[in-house]
Amino acid sequence: MGFAGAMAVAMAVDALIGWPAWLFARVGHPVTWLGWVINVVDTTCNRTSDTAAFRRAAGVAAAILVIALAATLGWAVQLVLASGWTRVILVGILAWPLVALRSLDDHVAAVADPLESGDLAGARLAVAHIVGRDPATLDSAGIARATIESLAENASDGVVAPVFWGALFGLPGIVGYKAINTLDSMIGHRTERHEAFGWVAARIDDLANLIPARLNGFLFVLLSPQPLQAWSCMLRDANRHRSPNAGWPEAAMAGGLGVRFSGPRIYHGSVANEPWLNESARDPDAADIRRGLKLYRRAMMLLAVALAILAVV
Repeated sequence: MGFAGAMAVAMAVDALIGWPAWLFARVGHPVTWLGWVINVVDTTCNRTSDTAAFRRAAGVAAAILVIALAATLGWAVQLVLASGWTRVILVGILAWPLVALRSLDDHVAAVADPLESGDLAGARLAVAHIVGRDPATLDSAGIARATIESLAENASDGVVAPVFWGALFGLPGIVGYKAINTLDSMIGHRTERHEAFGWVAARIDDLANLIPARLNGFLFVLLSPQPLQAWSCMLRDANRHRSPNAGWPEAAMAGGLGVRFSGPRIYHGSVANEPWLNESARDPDAADIRRGLKLYRRAMMLLAVALAILAVV
């Protein structure tokens, strides 16, 4: 349970200081380092001249290689650390860059600020940093909906899942998870280039997020302003989402805030007719982004406290 304490440390450090811009400018970020490795592997091994079967096999080998390298590096660093509470603190500090607690909060708040003041152009510019859909097509309700959806989904991918695997296995767990998640973000898309090569990366990411996404949904339900509605919406609508995992925190937050999520949206000029989550509810607005942030902060605080208690008990 010492690793649980380390993850509580990581969350506390990130909540306090995030990943400062001056530090990013000098050394980048561990996820960008992983991205560089994945890009090299993709460029080298994913050849359009190869058959789909060969590219799928190459994608399996590439994913295993990247994840194994990341986890092994985490294990090697952890192996040489001191024991006891010194080790807990050191593991927590080393894990801190891999927890996106403050970054997610900052990016979501950056959308709420201009949207509240009626600056639709500024809100569209801010939301473009956190969603893949075309921001130019979004009205104020669409911006609010996209922002809170991203908050709910990325709370799982960016915070709950990393600390879940970190609490189980320490640095190998959290570094290995970030490798999995970054692989999915970069090559796990159903595009002509990555349909075959990135197939296994997407499936591994689905598996790695299976428990954390449901845990995240439960945290939102537990601390929601409307816990019964959140619970009902999560159980009813989570599996309507195109993702096997993202629907759980999104549906829980939709029900808890009393708004609707998902629905038709535009990606790269094409309309995606996604089913609604909490369809009969109203559309969200800027005030609901603030309410979503408040729920997110409470849920992450409860998670950190639970990890600290596990470490002590």
